[in-house]
Amino acid sequence: MLIRKTFITSLLCLASLNAFAEGDYAAGKVKAYTCTGCHGIVDYKNIYPTYNVPRIGGQNMEYIVIALQGFKSGEREHKTMNLQAEALSEQDIADIAVYLAAQKTGQEAE
Repeated sequence: MLIRKTFITSLLCLASLNAFAEGDYAAGKVKAYTCTGCHGIVDYKNIYPTYNVPRIGGQNMEYIVIALQGFKSGEREHKTMNLQAEALSEQDIADIAVYLAAQKTGQEAE
């Protein structure tokens, strides 16, 4: 059931991409600043549970949108990310996704 719910939610998120206002790169650069505190550090590891924090620069824009929407809704569970995403508007998410997707793969803002 959870897999079905996740699949349906992902499809709805993809369908809603056209409903987004176009992301703004400059606004995304400002809004994504806090992301670099974890995602911009080479070989950064989360303490508990222990795992490598992914570098998100250059990631697919649609993936970033779906991931942030999932953290915002609570469908994706990670306490820090849930708190970070909960205050984001759809425009914030679009701006951040445009900015991060434009970065070099595996790197953050220059």
